[in-house]
Amino acid sequence: VLLGEASHGTSEFYRARAAITRRLIEEHGFTVVAVEADWPDAAAVDRYINHRPARPDAERPFDRFPTWMWHNTVIEGLTFWLRSHNARVQDAHSRVGFYGLDIYNMRGSIAAVLDYLDEVDPEAAAVARERYGCLTPWQRDPATYGRSVLTRGYGDCEEEVVTQLRDLLERRLDYEARDGASFLDAAQNARLIRSAERYYRIMYYGGAESWNLRDTHMFETLEHVLNARGPEAKAVVWAHNSHIGDARATEMGAVRGELNIGQLCRERWGDAAALIGFGTHTGTVAAASDWGGDMEVKRVRPSLEDSHERLSHDTGLPAFLLDMDRDPAVRRRLAEERLERFIG
Repeated sequence: VLLGEASHGTSEFYRARAAITRRLIEEHGFTVVAVEADWPDAAAVDRYINHRPARPDAERPFDRFPTWMWHNTVIEGLTFWLRSHNARVQDAHSRVGFYGLDIYNMRGSIAAVLDYLDEVDPEAAAVARERYGCLTPWQRDPATYGRSVLTRGYGDCEEEVVTQLRDLLERRLDYEARDGASFLDAAQNARLIRSAERYYRIMYYGGAESWNLRDTHMFETLEHVLNARGPEAKAVVWAHNSHIGDARATEMGAVRGELNIGQLCRERWGDAAALIGFGTHTGTVAAASDWGGDMEVKRVRPSLEDSHERLSHDTGLPAFLLDMDRDPAVRRRLAEERLERFIG
């Protein structure tokens, strides 16, 4: 079940998704909460809700811009609820896990891989430190890595990070025998480093490639988590509407050549993937005027004519859920091109 949002900073979307998530967990056996956040940050929450100690010297999670996306009271409340829920579940495999799908926190992922290897294979840890060394100058601001590759002809680190991931996965059985609970975390961090290196290397060229790489990584992360949790695993995903809607139904796919998680889930699982978008006619949003800027609470202007939001507003209903599978005629009319609100 993929739950969207028209903006990253509107509390009603978060509260609705939290309520739906609790219902899916309590009444329908969902055990995975996967969010548009970085894997290392979400892993800190996962350790907390599963009553495991924090990693030594771990950084505070979700400090990367925009902090309000996950540093907010709704997520805090959901985190406490998940911890309480898991305390009541006797079977550890049936407890809920909290996972990040995104690729931005390369620095945190490198640290997590090295910490894991220090525990299970110190010799491999020394090799990994050397391989990841080429990324060291850019760990705090990895976007500058892509600029260096583009403008200075700097030799990229792709071969090193791919080799490190391959080595980690080839030793999977040995490592799982030593510390199976932590292997998924280490392997996914290694995958994140590989994807992040490519992402920052190509994003300065523009086009759909960097977007597609990011959403493909997020989808593959979701697949890895579900596979690790077993054949009965069910996940609820939190991400922006632009990620969880089917890109083929919008200009993203038809014009710009972009794909997204919603499309990949629909292609992989068909009707077993439910895509649920959230929108509003007006209201407020926490956002910044510039990338990296301070948070401001802004009023959202009323929806534009010929938009999905205006069509919904004109029904006169203050809030509703629309299931487009219920009525083929309604589905055909709603398939006509309309504008859709998109606040990044």
